[in-house]
Amino acid sequence: MKIYIGADHRGYELKEKLEQMLLQLGHETSDEGDDHPNPDDDFPVFAAKVVHAMQASNDPEARGILLCGSGQGMCMAANRFKGIRACLGYDRGLVRASRNDDDSNVLCLPADVLSSSDATEIVRSWLDTPFAAAPRFVRRNNELDQLG
Repeated sequence: MKIYIGADHRGYELKEKLEQMLLQLGHETSDEGDDHPNPDDDFPVFAAKVVHAMQASNDPEARGILLCGSGQGMCMAANRFKGIRACLGYDRGLVRASRNDDDSNVLCLPADVLSSSDATEIVRSWLDTPFAAAPRFVRRNNELDQLG
């Protein structure tokens, strides 16, 4: 599975740390963010870059990780794209549920409130949790894709 990662200026530092952790764990990554923090950047640009890269990959297992100050803006932006099920990740239990029940494929992290170690544990929980694929979960995901 390839992991696409992007961040605005508020998430830049944590993105850099998480990308190194992902590489150390043996994951293939693609950094869709800036190569330096730019206080004038806008989070929707990076959400779109990550989602477009995921969609262009033809990998049904592709995942994205997005970081901004609160995580909320990235989550809102990513969820505008069909087939994207972005979750806000600030707790390991919640991200496990987002994978198990909802098959989330984009994790949005609040860089302003997460330590590097907390973010690492959240990402690991999210990556390690499979989708349960219960019929009701599959049905609900199909309904999401029909919304608009």
